[in-house]
Amino acid sequence: MAYKHGHGRDRIQFANTEDKQEFSKYPTKAGRRSLSRSISQSSTDSYSSAASYTDSSDDETSPRDKAQVNTHGSSDFCVKNIKQAEFGRREIEIAEQDMSALISLRKRAQGEKPLAGAKIVGCTHITAQTAVLIETLVALGAQCRWTACNIYSTQNEVAAALAETGVPVFAWKGESEDDFWWCIDHCVNTDGWQANMILDDGGDLTHWVYKKYPSVFKKVRGIVEESVTGVHRLYQLSKAGKLCVPAMNVNDSVTKQKFDNLYCCRESILDGLKRTTDIMFGGKQVIVCGYGEVGKGCCTALKALGAIVCITEIDPICALQACMDGFRVVKLSEVIRQMDVVITCTGNKNVVTREQLDRMKNGCIVCNMGHSNTEIDVASLRSPELTWERVRSQVDHIIWPDGKRVVLLAEGRLLNLSCSTVPTFVLSITATTQALALIELFNAPEARYKQDVYLLPKKMDEYVASLHLPNFDAHLTELSDEQAKYMGLNKNGPFKPNYYRY
Repeated sequence: MAYKHGHGRDRIQFANTEDKQEFSKYPTKAGRRSLSRSISQSSTDSYSSAASYTDSSDDETSPRDKAQVNTHGSSDFCVKNIKQAEFGRREIEIAEQDMSALISLRKRAQGEKPLAGAKIVGCTHITAQTAVLIETLVALGAQCRWTACNIYSTQNEVAAALAETGVPVFAWKGESEDDFWWCIDHCVNTDGWQANMILDDGGDLTHWVYKKYPSVFKKVRGIVEESVTGVHRLYQLSKAGKLCVPAMNVNDSVTKQKFDNLYCCRESILDGLKRTTDIMFGGKQVIVCGYGEVGKGCCTALKALGAIVCITEIDPICALQACMDGFRVVKLSEVIRQMDVVITCTGNKNVVTREQLDRMKNGCIVCNMGHSNTEIDVASLRSPELTWERVRSQVDHIIWPDGKRVVLLAEGRLLNLSCSTVPTFVLSITATTQALALIELFNAPEARYKQDVYLLPKKMDEYVASLHLPNFDAHLTELSDEQAKYMGLNKNGPFKPNYYRY
């Protein structure tokens, strides 16, 4: 697809008929104003997963309207196209090559079946890497039902491959908001099967079960949550005295926060921005909202490519870290007119407001690296005076009456998993952590965990790390008896107290 000068549809040339048909599905300028549809209340909080566009990689028929059966005769799933299963299997096999620690865990524990009797309902990104986790849980004895935590991140062929093996999967790329909640409900609500464990990424599934199926929620033996947004919701429930089951906060475990949040985002931020915008970072003015682990990773990568990076922060400690790392700490409203790229990484809501969007310069790129889609006030952009133009997949131009354009990526949802991919190796670390958390909660004596939110035990964090060291041919030094006694440590760990900051 190539552009001539000007903004009209008649100025666009297409390389082939398929491109023209794809583009023609989106409304004309007059019709695009109808995109300013109302967003439901669920879309204004951290549980939102609204969508304006659907993926048409196969056809326009909704998976909900298709009658599909896998080769074993089961129809207990809803994916885009079950015929893509073989392709998805190859994707999973590629992922397995860089997830050796998870495969090692699978082999070590497969005979013991530590998850025998576990009925796990999961809501995560459905990718080849997640599939390796799901199949590991099944190999360890669990029964699993799965749905997607993000409407854009599902790999359709991988969902098909899982459904073909007998895992009930309800997800496809480009779900609508109604589809999203329909998938969660069908994942949870089925005859003759009741979940006793929850694995969540963002809190949507936990919220749904808590609100709609309270009897199921009360019987759950444990919840494992891996995102800032979801953990925040769990702590809210706990504080209100409404969390009636133990939950494991995987997000704040060292092996999740330092690796998935920091090292993963350090690489995937550039991947997502390059794929969607072809931007050159050298000399660009970039502001990153939030200097937690995700923000630190993003800033490191952007700075290395010559971008001029500023930070916004509410936390004086994180702000001081940003200063010591060579970044200016500013208020967004004071510099918004100069910024070329705005990136949110906070997990909060309304970090970028409509007033700030109005003041951005022409061509400013706006995106989110936090889990929730509430950081950018996208709902305010669906108003009659603004025009939406779909430029390419996950890229929209929001056009103001004076002709100014802001480039919005993934409609404010998670950039890296919506618009690109995430390094497999780092997902192996997180997936191994999740698997161990599920094993721990499912097998723990009743008195070990109360109705509260817990961090992963330090010993497990260290075990996850040790499983990944062989990838680098790394060899740990062992303490002598004298050294261990001097430090007051067990020779086998844990080696750091819980308050230690890595």
